[in-house]
Amino acid sequence: MWDALSHWPGAVALRQSSTLYLFVNAAHILGIGLILGPILALDARVLGWAKTVPLTILGPFLSGTAKLGVVVAVLTGIVLFSVRPADYADNPAFLSKIGLVLVAVANAVAVDRSRAWRDAIATNEIAARLRVQAAASAGLWIAALVAGRWIGFL
Repeated sequence: MWDALSHWPGAVALRQSSTLYLFVNAAHILGIGLILGPILALDARVLGWAKTVPLTILGPFLSGTAKLGVVVAVLTGIVLFSVRPADYADNPAFLSKIGLVLVAVANAVAVDRSRAWRDAIATNEIAARLRVQAAASAGLWIAALVAGRWIGFL
């Protein structure tokens, strides 16, 4: 399976063109930035920083930007994975990153679908449960970033 993935035309093109690889890698980093910047700012607001900034305005914009970042990072990540799938599949840092991202995304989906989030957007009143989820979110996304950087060192 990994061999077939590594031979699809996109993976071959990335291995043959350092310029193409550079642009896909840059797009992946952009996706990560579009996740981490907005999510960490939003988590900080939910945790009580910048209380004067209305969550009603900030929340939908930052969460929408982070959703775009997840789409960009996942799509480019799959393409980058295809270059050396067997190597990545055996890398404990990569596996940690994927696990952390999955849990972080699951947490974000749970927040996005929760009544507590809808109430916070409508009223600027933040439930304790939402604060716990924001703290978990910040920790998970930072850990995923560190695990992603760790990949190249193993």
